[in-house]
Amino acid sequence: MKKYGFLTSLLVLALGSIAFAQGTAAPVGTSIGGGLAAIGAGLGLGLAAVGVGLAQGRIGAAMAGVVAEKPSLFGTLLIILVLPETLVIFGFLVVIFFLKAVV
Repeated sequence: MKKYGFLTSLLVLALGSIAFAQGTAAPVGTSIGGGLAAIGAGLGLGLAAVGVGLAQGRIGAAMAGVVAEKPSLFGTLLIILVLPETLVIFGFLVVIFFLKAVV
């Protein structure tokens, strides 16, 4: 039963959001292209964030081991730990510019 707990909660959340959704008329001049562009931008940024999270986890684990042996390298390793996060920040900026141009 435990292994279906996550799927069940995901299903409840998905159906709950559909049940309480409020229908509104689409503004004049909108098309499906803008919605697909938003979904694509969100997927791109989300996947980039997941990749950066995985990388930072491994870098952080290695950093903890190195700092335990040589505490003087903390500053240098902290910069190395923060570097992958700039990819998500740049990705966020690209998504903003992309959505401004498309929508």
